Amino acid sequence: MQSFQPPRRILMGPGPSDVSPRVLAALARPTIGHLDPAFQALMEEIKAALQRLFNAPEHACVPLPAPGTAGMEAAMMNLLEPGDRAVIAVNGAFGGRMADMAARAGASVVTVEHEWGQPVDPKKLEPALAEARTKVLAFVHAETSTGARSDPAPLCALARKHGALTVVDCVTSLGGIAVDVAGWDADVVYSGTQKCLSAPPGLAPIALSKQAQAAISGRKEKVRNWLLDFNLLMSYWGGEGGRTYHHTAPINALYGLHEALVALFEEGQQAAIVRHARMHEAFAAGLEAVGLQILGDPAHRLPQLNAVVVPDGVEEAAVRARVLQTWDLEIGAGLGPLKGRIWRIGLMGASATPWHVRLCLTALCQALSSEGFKADAAAALAAAEPKLAA
Repeated sequence: MQSFQPPRRILMGPGPSDVSPRVLAALARPTIGHLDPAFQALMEEIKAALQRLFNAPEHACVPLPAPGTAGMEAAMMNLLEPGDRAVIAVNGAFGGRMADMAARAGASVVTVEHEWGQPVDPKKLEPALAEARTKVLAFVHAETSTGARSDPAPLCALARKHGALTVVDCVTSLGGIAVDVAGWDADVVYSGTQKCLSAPPGLAPIALSKQAQAAISGRKEKVRNWLLDFNLLMSYWGGEGGRTYHHTAPINALYGLHEALVALFEEGQQAAIVRHARMHEAFAAGLEAVGLQILGDPAHRLPQLNAVVVPDGVEEAAVRARVLQTWDLEIGAGLGPLKGRIWRIGLMGASATPWHVRLCLTALCQALSSEGFKADAAAALAAAEPKLAA
C-alpha cells in the first residue's frame, strides 16, 4: 500500500462542499481523549454554538457521530415505537427515505405525495393528520434531490394542532438559509456538516425539544438503534453530574465542526445567508442568459442547491464527465424521476463564492457546447457579473 493522495477537486455537487483551509487545519490538531477536561470544554462550546445556529435555546443540541442521514435515523428510531402512526410528506428522495426509516422503526406510515420540485403543502397534510392520532409529522425543509424549499412554520403549527411531534430535515439548509427552530416550534431538527457548514462529512448536528425528550424518555420499548439512543447518548453529551462513557467521540471531526462554527459566526449568520442568495441570483442570471432553466417556482427554490434542467438532446452524464475531466469540477446528477433530467449544482458554504460561480458557468457552457448545445460563456458571465459585484 501507498499513501493516498486525492485529486484536487472543486466540489459543487449536492454535497460535500469545499472544506475551508482553516477547517482542514483544525482537523490536523493533536488528538486528545474524549473525556479530557479540555475536550469536555470544547463539547460545551459546540452545544451552545449549535443552539445559537439552530435558534433553539431551549432544545438539547448535540452533533451525532455519523453523517447527516444519522440525524434522520436518530429522529425516527427515538421518537417512533411499533404501532405509532407517522405522517411523512414526500416531495423528493429524502422525504421517501424518511418514510422508509419510519417503517423500519415499526411505525404505521402514511405518506402524502407531492410533485417533485414542489414545496410541501399544509392543505395536503391536514386530512392525513385529522384521520387518526399521529405521533410524528416529518418533512424536509430543503429537499436536496429537487432544490425545493418548504416553509416549516405552518407545517409545525399544523402538527401541534393535531398533537403530533415534528421532525424537520435541515441537512442542506443549515447555514445557507434561515433555520429558526424556536420560531417554527419544531421538535426534532437535524442537519449535516458537509454542506453549508463547509466541514467534512461525518457529523449530524441535531436539536431536540423538551416535548421530544419527554417522548423518548417515556418510551415503552428500548430504542432500536443503540449508538443513537438519546437516553444513552445524553449521558455523555448532557454533562450534568459528570459524563458517562458512551462511545469514543470523533475528536478531530469535532475540532473541524467547532472551527466551521467559529468561521460562520465571524462572518455572521445573516451575512452568510445573504451571500448564498447573491451567489444563486448571479448563477441563475448566467444560466438564463444562455437558455438554461432551474427547476421549480423561483419563490420556492433553494439558493444553495440549483436543480438545472438538462436541455433536450444533451446527455447529462457526458456533461458531468467533461467538467470533471477538464475542470476538476464536480456537479451532481438527478435522483429518482429526475435522473437524467437535471444537474444538481451546489453553491454551499465555501463553494458559494464569486469564483465558484464564474468557474461553474464557464465549465458548464464549454461542456454544453461540446455536446452540441450552443452556450456562450461570455454571455453567461456578463449576465452574472452585476449580481456578483453588488
